[in-house]
Amino acid sequence: MFDAAKIKTAVASIIEAIGEDPNREGLVGTPERVAEMYAELFWGLDKDPKEELKVGFEIGHREMVILRDIPFYSMCEHHLLPFYGVVHIGYIPNEEGRIIGISKLARVVEIIARRPQLQERMTTQIADAIMEGIKPDGAVVVIQAEHLCMIMRGIKKPGSNVITSAIRGIFSRKAASRAEFFSIIQGK
Repeated sequence: MFDAAKIKTAVASIIEAIGEDPNREGLVGTPERVAEMYAELFWGLDKDPKEELKVGFEIGHREMVILRDIPFYSMCEHHLLPFYGVVHIGYIPNEEGRIIGISKLARVVEIIARRPQLQERMTTQIADAIMEGIKPDGAVVVIQAEHLCMIMRGIKKPGSNVITSAIRGIFSRKAASRAEFFSIIQGK
């Protein structure tokens, strides 16, 4: 359960611990602003992404469906610094041809991204939610992201991208389906 009061207290302690005065004019409202920000950044914690996939349509479509370049922002759980980028999702409907509204795929991404996260886990969770939620013949998820923990601190390498993928069902068994997906998301 989200506890804004604890966050405010913790942020005030951090401000003091770095040698600043939490009562300085510019910092007085910071604990409250950070608590409000965390409520917004982590709203996906108490949501089930599969709930977004309950409403679908059975229209008999059996070909690949791809939603490409879904922007996202998340917080790396190791340093609580942002990582951001794009998600590409593809799925092949099951034999009933059940599809979902494409906005629902973006909503699944948003829910899963709005948690303390690892990119690798996020990729897997999106693929698994799609497989469980609409039971397609296959799903593939690719995430390309920049991590501020690699840009602002440590190795300090701006422009470095982490690419992760999760491949399920027919995409893991059929090289041609996988190749078609990757060709489409690369714009070829």
